[in-house]
Amino acid sequence: MQAVNDIQRRQLLRCLGGTLGAGLLPNAWGKQADLLKNGRLIFVFLRGACDGLSATVPFTDPHYAPNRPTIGIPPPDGSHTTAIKLDSTFALHPAMAPLLPLWQSGVLSFIPAAGSPDPTRSHFEAQVHWEIGMPGKSNAPRGWLNALAEMGAAGGATPVAIGVGEANPKVLSGTQPVRLIPKGKTAVQQGVLGNDRARQALMDLYAGSDDVSRAFRQGAESRMGSAQELAQEMVAADNGAASAAGLLLDAQHLGTLMRNDRRLRLGFLSAGGWDTHANQGSTKGALANNLGKLADALVQLRRDFAEPGDIIMVASEFGRTVQENGTRGTDHGHGLLKGDVFVVLAHGCFVSRGEDRFR
Repeated sequence: MQAVNDIQRRQLLRCLGGTLGAGLLPNAWGKQADLLKNGRLIFVFLRGACDGLSATVPFTDPHYAPNRPTIGIPPPDGSHTTAIKLDSTFALHPAMAPLLPLWQSGVLSFIPAAGSPDPTRSHFEAQVHWEIGMPGKSNAPRGWLNALAEMGAAGGATPVAIGVGEANPKVLSGTQPVRLIPKGKTAVQQGVLGNDRARQALMDLYAGSDDVSRAFRQGAESRMGSAQELAQEMVAADNGAASAAGLLLDAQHLGTLMRNDRRLRLGFLSAGGWDTHANQGSTKGALANNLGKLADALVQLRRDFAEPGDIIMVASEFGRTVQENGTRGTDHGHGLLKGDVFVVLAHGCFVSRGEDRFR
């Protein structure tokens, strides 16, 4: 299939062997330790189950259009209201047009039907599987990004992983210190720490040598430093215009912080709103809006992470059914190999989607 740009499936396992491979390939951790020395890994998690058959449209499949009479993406005809042809089989949703140059330059491609082997259709269960790297397991002492960070830190206390958006994502949980930044404009607000008297009172209260006091001081210093750093960057970048929002803004924050601190080698972003059971839309609508925001964020990430060895990976916990439902949406589904992966890998790797066929 031309859509994979002649990249073999085994490269998926090589590139991800040190990440999700923790659960699938138990001996892969040590073999992938050089990832943190030769590049940076950015993981973008789409919570809610993104519909890959709208993102990457199998427009030549005779079963596609009949199963999606109102939400199907029209086949390519060169206009802005139809899918954008990638090869003889797949096309891109028109809202994701900003990604076309990445495809054309060879740093973006697609492999259908790859994902978690667990058949669950529970959002919560599937997301936990993805975040701990263990399909079928309900819990683990650490997320796979934290485990990878522990390898890269070599026993040091300086964080090598950073998350922007979520307060406590499972994928970053564990014993290794990580840097966590609030989502959106909240990231540049110092909160109560911005008040000198309140900050000093809190510092005095947590001046002890116990674990809680040390953790508070570390978090307070990180929050203050990050807010000041990002505020300076936003003033320069805005140039009088209103700032961006949502995933794009989080991507900008992640790029700024990882660019300014080269010790950070692992980044995490997430976005919700992908559970489109009703009124999904076609070339316009709720899903199209989300896909457009995702495309803009990925283009931004590519600007910041385009060095040799850099990898940008996007995943959703599972996919959606081929057939639209009675409320003009789609329900939970699994690909041919089950699961759902939508991965963007820069510099010679690939993008993978786990939605070829659904049951």
